[in-house]
Amino acid sequence: MSRSKVIVNQNAVEAETGAWDFVPSLQLTQGQPPPVAANGGLSYMSFQRDGDAGTAEAIEAALRQIARGDGQTVIDMLDNAPAGPIETQWGLGFRRYSECLEYIQANNIVAPEGGLALPLRYTVDEQPSYSVVSSNALWRDPERENEARALRKDEQDNVRRCLYFPQVLRDARRIQEYHPGLAPDSAECMDRLGVALAHCESRCENFYDAAEVERVFYPEIEKLLLEFFPGATDALVYNHDVFDKNYQGDRTEDQDNKNPGVNSNYANLVHNDLNDNSGRVRCRELLTRNLRNFGREQHYTPAQADSKMSRRFMSITLAKPMETVRQNPFVLCAWPSFADQPYITNYRVYNDRVGETTRFTYRAGHEWYWLPQQQPTEVSMLKCYDSITNGSVSRWSFHTACIDHSAADNAPCRRNVVVRSFVFF
Repeated sequence: MSRSKVIVNQNAVEAETGAWDFVPSLQLTQGQPPPVAANGGLSYMSFQRDGDAGTAEAIEAALRQIARGDGQTVIDMLDNAPAGPIETQWGLGFRRYSECLEYIQANNIVAPEGGLALPLRYTVDEQPSYSVVSSNALWRDPERENEARALRKDEQDNVRRCLYFPQVLRDARRIQEYHPGLAPDSAECMDRLGVALAHCESRCENFYDAAEVERVFYPEIEKLLLEFFPGATDALVYNHDVFDKNYQGDRTEDQDNKNPGVNSNYANLVHNDLNDNSGRVRCRELLTRNLRNFGREQHYTPAQADSKMSRRFMSITLAKPMETVRQNPFVLCAWPSFADQPYITNYRVYNDRVGETTRFTYRAGHEWYWLPQQQPTEVSMLKCYDSITNGSVSRWSFHTACIDHSAADNAPCRRNVVVRSFVFF
């Protein structure tokens, strides 16, 4: 179906039903190439059937892509490559962390003071990817067992379509040394780099208690954001995650009761949580439907939401440790170093929506930052979306977790809380 017909059909559905469904227009940053995405980057909301938000079409597209075998071709290429480093169009990649680390050490790749040279994992598959979330009804439909098996295998195979590449991390506390006059704890830093630092002394005593986090920590972060960004008129913290690999309690996720559970794994793949489409969709569904909103309830009509979103708004993710970070640090990449690089869309298929996140291929010039021995009062801030598209400010950062090979062998894994927010101007 052509893009024009999709939009005409969608408008007809909304006019007839009064649905609150929102089809965003793709808003690329000036100078940014089109993304690697399905349907030319058009949101799957454009393909909705009977109010399914395009989820059926997304699953069908995922199965068609699996049937073509392009992802398996990438795996076969990597599996059949000779032992040792693999020459890619972006540079030398490595199957294993240890191989990449040996290469870094053998070639004397060093970092500036406070920094660290280490392997980071990037995708080498330049095609859209699909992830059908665990709550999707497909997994419990016995008539779709074969489809579920194919989708599950493809998602597991995503790991096999990645390689480690050598990168240098800089100390984020020293940003002013690399960008003279730019304070790391300033809104200007976020505007230019898409990353920044903040200070927070929280009164939250138990970050494993989701109700307490919502009651105590959410308002603290909203206050922090309003003070951090001059001109901000509203800040909404809408959900959070807790990361602790060694947690011994109940990890169960319960979205209906606003409990994210406790994550045992760290996302050690270079990615961003939103993109041109999902930044707008996620904001509007929070304002008009409170969809998966753990924070303050919102009661905007579609027209009111459109008015609020006609001004600048941003999505900011903040990460605060519960204790000094010794291992599995959270690392961030600065916007200018990938501003002209196309992102690769990953579609997250729910029952009622298709979220969009992004992945990126390697570049040696990516400007990475971390906080060595990050303290409980130090908050890492990264931009996941900005509605300004004229190139005057950063649109987003991307990020990952990594393994700090300089840490002690018995260093505890990171324990932190990550909150997601929108800031309005």
